[in-house]
Amino acid sequence: MRFVAAAVLAAVLGAAALVASDPYALVRAQFARQRVATGLDKATVDVAGHRWVYAHADDAPPGAPLVVMVHGFTGSKENWYPLAERLRDRYRVVVPDLPGWGESQRIAGADYGFGAQAERVAAFIERIAGDAPTGEVVLLGHSMGGGIAALVAARHWDLVDRIGLLDAAGVRFADNRFGVDVLAGRNPFEVTDAASLDAYLDVLFQRDDARPWIPWPASRGYIDRRRAQASFEQDVLARIGRGPERFAPGDAAVGIRQPALLLWGAQDRVIDPSAMGLYAQRMPHATQVLIDDAGHMALMEHPDAVAAAVTALIERGRPR
Repeated sequence: MRFVAAAVLAAVLGAAALVASDPYALVRAQFARQRVATGLDKATVDVAGHRWVYAHADDAPPGAPLVVMVHGFTGSKENWYPLAERLRDRYRVVVPDLPGWGESQRIAGADYGFGAQAERVAAFIERIAGDAPTGEVVLLGHSMGGGIAALVAARHWDLVDRIGLLDAAGVRFADNRFGVDVLAGRNPFEVTDAASLDAYLDVLFQRDDARPWIPWPASRGYIDRRRAQASFEQDVLARIGRGPERFAPGDAAVGIRQPALLLWGAQDRVIDPSAMGLYAQRMPHATQVLIDDAGHMALMEHPDAVAAAVTALIERGRPR
């Protein structure tokens, strides 16, 4: 009995020491718990000179469409888990961390702007779709990932059968505080302390019940990680927010001919909803969906509504 008690105490002390030395371990553990609860597995693959980490589910029937989900600036694959949970039984879902973000590899000095990432995503899709051929490939992109997805769909029409852009970057939307800060050289998403973390979540989410809860000491780990990558975030933002390629996705969107979905949160304070109309001018065939009581993270705030819109995109025109 004493041996058991000692073993338990040692385990507790070991866990406490781990958290003390690496508070972000709590965030990683929560992400892993969410992935397992969602029914997703995790895998790695080397593509386009980077090691990719991605979540996936292969529970769908053979030949089901492959749905690839691309996250946004400062985001990660975990942003898509609520939607992936709702789609995984019907479609094969693959949710990567983009190179440079999350658990995927980052290479010092590499270009992580719209164009370079679009070519990497195209190579990733080609590899993943080739490993288990499916009837269709559906590409979904959120925010920065939406701009990347637009470029992939326009440039690699042979790889993408349907495209969904959610709160997508890449066009000159109506001025808001976020956009003004970006153009002034600032990073509105910068997180350096508890107050800036709170402000970051405030601008992303409209609904408090969807906003992630990050208690201490997990919050300390998250803040430390974001502080450590502040220069990386600023470099990426300089490329996609105020560099010469910042409107490349919108310019390329005129070449998107695949069945398309444009979906926005009506209260998006990051990519103003006026951006949906600008994309629609270039993609008049696209279905437009505006979700009320949703900010920039509609995919997390209203996953049922987003899942319904994505399902309609996939099923439209498919034989029954």
